[in-house]
Amino acid sequence: MPYDIILNLPGFEMISIDSSNPVRIQAQYTGINSCPHCGCETLRIKDSFERTVRHESFGSRITYLTFKAHKFKCLSCGKYFNQRFQGLQKHKRSTESFRREVFLKHNNGICQSVLSSMLKIGQATVERWYKDFIKIKAYEITNRPCPLVMGIDEHFFTKKQGFATTICDLKNHKVYDVTLGRSELSLEPYFKKLTGKEQVKVVLMDMAETYRASITRHFPNAKIVTDRFHVIRLINHQFLKLWQDIDPEGRKNRGLLSLMRRHEEKLSEEQKARLKMYLNKTEGMLPIYEFKQKLVRLMLIKTRTKKMCKRLIPIFLDYIAMLKSSVFQPMVTLGKTLDSWKEEVVRMWRFSKTNGITEGFHNKMEMISRRAFGFRNFENYRLRVKALCG
Repeated sequence: MPYDIILNLPGFEMISIDSSNPVRIQAQYTGINSCPHCGCETLRIKDSFERTVRHESFGSRITYLTFKAHKFKCLSCGKYFNQRFQGLQKHKRSTESFRREVFLKHNNGICQSVLSSMLKIGQATVERWYKDFIKIKAYEITNRPCPLVMGIDEHFFTKKQGFATTICDLKNHKVYDVTLGRSELSLEPYFKKLTGKEQVKVVLMDMAETYRASITRHFPNAKIVTDRFHVIRLINHQFLKLWQDIDPEGRKNRGLLSLMRRHEEKLSEEQKARLKMYLNKTEGMLPIYEFKQKLVRLMLIKTRTKKMCKRLIPIFLDYIAMLKSSVFQPMVTLGKTLDSWKEEVVRMWRFSKTNGITEGFHNKMEMISRRAFGFRNFENYRLRVKALCG
């Protein structure tokens, strides 16, 4: 029977096992011994002693591993050292597989107090081992070049420290980094330190002027593309403000509000008939609603060629001109905003990607924060986000 597979520890062979609770495994090390100072394998045994360490659980039972260790003298460099083992770090009283087990269980939602009681280790030990693995995982992804397709958005961190900015690799669906602040001044030092900024081709973002200014300054080859969701949300927001001015009582009707917000093609025949009855009854609402639906349909276009986009641009500019010449203030405001972002909005038609990936990571990052009962230190938060979302 391949006991070494059950042991799951490289270089060790099982001699005997006591299957009571806790499980006690007697093993021997068969790996190659070499001097950690010079790498020589010509060694002399100066002393022998027995070591007992914690090993990964056998089912739900605690497991101890006992084996014989030696103190060696290197015949090449003359230095003394205690024997080194694969899967067991120097001065540690537990194997790496057991430490990894604790990390995975805590990462999957088992709190420190429950793990401490279950595995008979201290709560501080759980926290320390968890941080060790987080640092290792975060170190593995440091010094990465900037992503080709980048998403940028802000999220709330703490009342004291305010907002943080998330940078996502939209092509590989990973978080690239998180930095504190969202203003142009606070992001300036961070963007200056980034490497590989020249290779960024596309940056997706909402209609935030501070982000646009920072991206334009620090990413010379990047094309800014507005997020489709935020553009359509802006159109709906200004349309609802105009509806409030025209018919305040109708705006309070939650059923009508739901129908007004939806895309026309997502309405059933019964809902369309109900909405049409209201629009015909309310003076001036039908042409405004139809105009809004045409504008939204234009914003939903994606994956078009350059030639196709050239045909759509005059239509979009006509819509902007009509909005800016409107007698209604919400429509004028919408027209001015779309006019200032017209280049970034037009680029949406060439792409299918959105910043929804970044928004999804914000939900995951919120769960990380809740699991830790909040963060006071931003660097600890950043390490966990990079390790678990990167």
